[in-house]
Amino acid sequence: MPTSKLVILGIVALGAVGVTLNGYFKSPWQAQADSGRDRAELNKLGYLSPKELPNSMKLLPPPPEPGSEAQRRDEVAREAALPLKGTARYALAAADAVRTHENTVKRFQCAFGTDISMQRTPALYQLLSRVRLDVRAASYPAKQHFARPRPFVVHNARTCYSDDEEMVHDDGSYPSARGAVGWAYALVLAELRPDRAEVILKRGRDFGESRIVCDQEWQSDVDAGRTVATVTVSRLESNEWYRADLASARKEVAAEIAAGAKPSANCGMEVAALAQR
Repeated sequence: MPTSKLVILGIVALGAVGVTLNGYFKSPWQAQADSGRDRAELNKLGYLSPKELPNSMKLLPPPPEPGSEAQRRDEVAREAALPLKGTARYALAAADAVRTHENTVKRFQCAFGTDISMQRTPALYQLLSRVRLDVRAASYPAKQHFARPRPFVVHNARTCYSDDEEMVHDDGSYPSARGAVGWAYALVLAELRPDRAEVILKRGRDFGESRIVCDQEWQSDVDAGRTVATVTVSRLESNEWYRADLASARKEVAAEIAAGAKPSANCGMEVAALAQR
């Protein structure tokens, strides 16, 4: 399934509406600088330069105002998720909340059907790491401008992942950068495995839902994050470095499938957790 079709699926699924490179690989723009090409390329993060990134301030409407009907819908979504505390779904939301790149890609291996790791699939692992940088960079202008208080801050509550609370306490929740990363990963992975596209995209939506279950972000934050991710992945389609890396990842994944590789995670537990609503 072409990425462009997945982007359309991403838009339909929306309904309404610092970061550093891993030290063990060299990014495309570092390679350009090392070879003597334009040093302005060092302004890039992942694949896209700052002027190539989507402008989240223009892309997104302001977050819901306190007391508005939209904010009431966010509160209803939060209240619907609160009874999941202590369940397997809540534990999965806590696992989804761990921000390392290694953990984040692991959250998608069951849906993808094989491991995603530096050891087994280094091209794919590195590609997703660079996509992560672009998606987060696209999210933060609006996040910092609106500085929307997170639900656990508003309600003086605890989240599913207490280790994160101090770090994100004053970090705006709109749009959800973590939800955006999950949706971007889902779009890219579904492009690489069209036979599993439906389950991969569902895992991307569930990953965003984990932000609500965790009480770290509002529903509208997650919706806005999917918007940012969808537009960012769409722009990546025209980037030569991204296309080349995607081709390398495709060969790598095909070899894993041919070898009969399976995820190392307990996928039965994940399926059972996600069935809880």
